[in-house]
Order: sequence, then structure tokens, then C-alpha cells
Amino acid sequence: MNHLRVIKVILVASVALFAGLVALNNITDYGSNFAFVQHVMSMDTTFEGNELRYRAINSQFLHNAFYWVIIATEAGVCVLCGLGAWKMWKAIDGDKKQFNIAKKLANTGLTLGIILWFTGFMTVGAEWFLMWQSPTWNGQAAAFKFIVILFFVLMFNNQNEPDY
Repeated sequence: MNHLRVIKVILVASVALFAGLVALNNITDYGSNFAFVQHVMSMDTTFEGNELRYRAINSQFLHNAFYWVIIATEAGVCVLCGLGAWKMWKAIDGDKKQFNIAKKLANTGLTLGIILWFTGFMTVGAEWFLMWQSPTWNGQAAAFKFIVILFFVLMFNNQNEPDY
């Protein structure tokens, strides 16, 4: 059994576990991170006199809708990476072409995670809603960690394997 393939399967499965726990935590303790989404979208802790506060969204319905999109996307990352890891595991002794085909769902899940935490949190949250200005409701550091981990797993997952 190729040890690099085993490592790839484990890393993708670990991302599935991580995303699944994040989604589960957001569902079972809905209020904790809902407050985060609510404050970021309301822009109520950005710099005083901020001229960009016209972007604020104060609708409870939209706060909940955005939060459920986040949770659904986290769950999607979990499912895609979980199924991807399973397909990769099943193809672990196949040739390079079979194993590369088996990576498709994993790659999709990893990319979806990057889109969620980069576009959702770093772009929309931090820049559009100016989350970076909030001393309390600033998730940039956590989002950045997730983006980097997902990106490295995606890159490693797609490296060519040496012939043994």
C-alpha cells in the first residue's frame, strides 16, 4: 500500500471530521456563533463614525439565512470530503488514473471549504462587513488557519506520486 495515498486519505478524512464538527457545533449551540454572524452583519462593533456602515444588514431573517448557508456549506464540506476519502480509500491500490479519479469529491469538498472561509469570512465578513475593525467579533485569524490547512491538503492531495 502506498504510504502517500494513505496520508492523503487520512488528511481528507480529517477535514471531513473537522467540518462535520464545526457544522454540528453550529447546530447544537446555534446561539453562540449566530451572535457572531449577527454582529458582523450588523456592523455594530466597527469603528465609530465608519462611513461604510451603510452596508450593515439588520434583518434577523437575513442573519439566520446567512448562518444556515454557512452551516449547510460546512456540512457540504464534511460530506464531500468524507465521501471523497472513502472513494480514495477504495481506490488506494488502483493505478494512478483510478486514484486520481477517486480524488474528485475530495477536491470539490476542499475547494468548497476554501470558498467558504476565504470568500465568506475573509472577503465578505472581514472586508465587506469590516469584521477586521471589531475587537470582539473578528474571525479573520481562525478563518485564515482553516484556509491555509484546506489549501495545503488540496495541494498535497494533488501532488504526483513517485513510481515505486
